[in-house]
Amino acid sequence: MIGQLRGSLADKRPNQVLVDVGGVGYLVHVPLSTYAALGELHTEVTLLIHMHVREDALALYGFLSSREKHLFEMLLSASGVGPSLALKILSGMSVEELIPAIRTGDLARLTRIPGVGRKTAERMVVELKDRLEAVSIEQERPAASSPAGTEADVVSALVNLGYEGRVAEKAVEEAKREAGTANFEKLLRAALQGLSQTKGRAARGT
Repeated sequence: MIGQLRGSLADKRPNQVLVDVGGVGYLVHVPLSTYAALGELHTEVTLLIHMHVREDALALYGFLSSREKHLFEMLLSASGVGPSLALKILSGMSVEELIPAIRTGDLARLTRIPGVGRKTAERMVVELKDRLEAVSIEQERPAASSPAGTEADVVSALVNLGYEGRVAEKAVEEAKREAGTANFEKLLRAALQGLSQTKGRAARGT
């Protein structure tokens, strides 16, 4: 069972990274928060690993913090939440936002995450609320600034979250006007906030 990987960052994309450990490349799926905090290519990284084994596949999910890995595994214990959806949930909302949303049963906020319907959100609240009472909320650390191509990375991240390409591009353009030239995480959060407000207005109009 793989619990941790330490090696050279051979490649990185908003939803996955390739870690070279002694000449062996491990493909690891990561949330956007981990991607945003990673350094440049070919620097050394250490990822905490959750290994998901199925009959037809073996997948690795990596995290920079034990708290985020723990929350990922708690999400997996909720009915109807698999690893892909759990990763989207952690990518669509920070730990600092997600824990209070589940604790207070904020279904409106949870259902703004692409892929999370009302029934799934309700199950998460019912099944995880009590267990999350013991999970502390720490101050969010600022992410490292992304290199050139931040806007393209944010568009790619939004597409990985389930948004259409044109919708993602428009959201990033609007977010850039609001947030200015920001790092990856700030621009992504601004874009997600804009998309959530648009979704909310559309829902009220139906």
